[in-house]
Amino acid sequence: MPALRTGAWFPVARAADVGTTPVPVGADGQSYVVVRLRAGGEVRAFPARCPHRLVPLAAGSVVDGVLQCPYHGWQFDAEGRCATVPSLGPDGTPPPRADLQVPWAVEERGDWVWLAPSSTDEPCPEATDAEPEPAPAPPQPAGRVFGNLDPSLEHAWHPVAMSRELQPGGWLQVRLLGRTWMLRRTPDGLEADPPAWGARERLGLVWLAPAEPVDEVLEVPEADDRRFVAGWLLPKRSVGPAGPLADNFLDVAHFPFVHAATFGAGDQKEVPAYDVIPQPGGFDSIQEQWFDNVTDPGVASGERPLRQRRRATYSYRAPFQLRLRLDFLDSGATTTILFLLQPEDVDSTRIYSCLLLYAGPGVPLPSPATVAAEVDFEERVLAEDLALQATMESTGLPLVMRDELHVRSDRLGVALRRALVDFAATAG
Repeated sequence: MPALRTGAWFPVARAADVGTTPVPVGADGQSYVVVRLRAGGEVRAFPARCPHRLVPLAAGSVVDGVLQCPYHGWQFDAEGRCATVPSLGPDGTPPPRADLQVPWAVEERGDWVWLAPSSTDEPCPEATDAEPEPAPAPPQPAGRVFGNLDPSLEHAWHPVAMSRELQPGGWLQVRLLGRTWMLRRTPDGLEADPPAWGARERLGLVWLAPAEPVDEVLEVPEADDRRFVAGWLLPKRSVGPAGPLADNFLDVAHFPFVHAATFGAGDQKEVPAYDVIPQPGGFDSIQEQWFDNVTDPGVASGERPLRQRRRATYSYRAPFQLRLRLDFLDSGATTTILFLLQPEDVDSTRIYSCLLLYAGPGVPLPSPATVAAEVDFEERVLAEDLALQATMESTGLPLVMRDELHVRSDRLGVALRRALVDFAATAG
């Protein structure tokens, strides 16, 4: 039976189906979530996305009587007011645009939850025999979005395979920018079909540039440093675009929420101010962070505490080359993480990640068992990020600043968006 509009009121869900887990619903073509902020309490309605990074609030949860976004822990009260932005600290004030624009009214009548998106003088109906309209997809940003098929991406080097995947004498099929390419090694080097501007091998990966590249090479000095031992994660695939994945890698404020089960320090939610250092084709940033160092052998032996400090040096080069160097200030060890993205199709990104491990001064090189344990831990961390990304229903990274809401902890994310705008302009 088709959905029935009854004046300005819309039946959106059976009352018995709405508990303390947000339920996505639709009313008059608009998307919302309905939820009870305490067991047995009144039903409340909110817009479908958090204004910060546009995460669908259907993936949120009820915490202490408020609705909490799963990405950065922003909390919203029953009226849609943003009560907490954790990264701003206990004394921080949420910006005015953080408040949600809730619908005019929500009522329970006749075993149904009814929603009025805008002001009306009509009374709420008591019953209906219609089915609620399907919940539409959460709205997309109004302005430009940098997706996996952006034309500027033709003018960049992209990782398309691990070198060991390209077997001698054979062809390897890969996807890049919505097209299929065949690659093989020849006596003269790598060959691509259809022809590309270039193909090469670097950092244990095969790279392809469809057209003349304008991007800058990400330098990885640890790759040539014999004190470091490499450990590759198995390539992973995300069901979303590369831009939000790069944004996630550069983001610090999500650690206590997305990575609570691995390393996120739940009592260290505030993100201190930090600087962004412009570089050709991107930027760097150096920060100091608290974290739980669960893989440090000194923690198990009692030599060092679980809660430790580290210096994090982020390096980004457009479009999707990222490096994070972590210097552990308590142990003297260093871990560098490479995060390199292959935009395959509009809704598919392949992820290449490598750990480069240094055990510290006077300590033997990391053993194969140590490398395997570190890789396993990093794969668990990545799985947490990918689970969150799978909920986002994103077509790409918004480039118009007002389509999202940025706070102090988002300086790297803002720099990423500006770098992609500059890259696209340079690529023409």
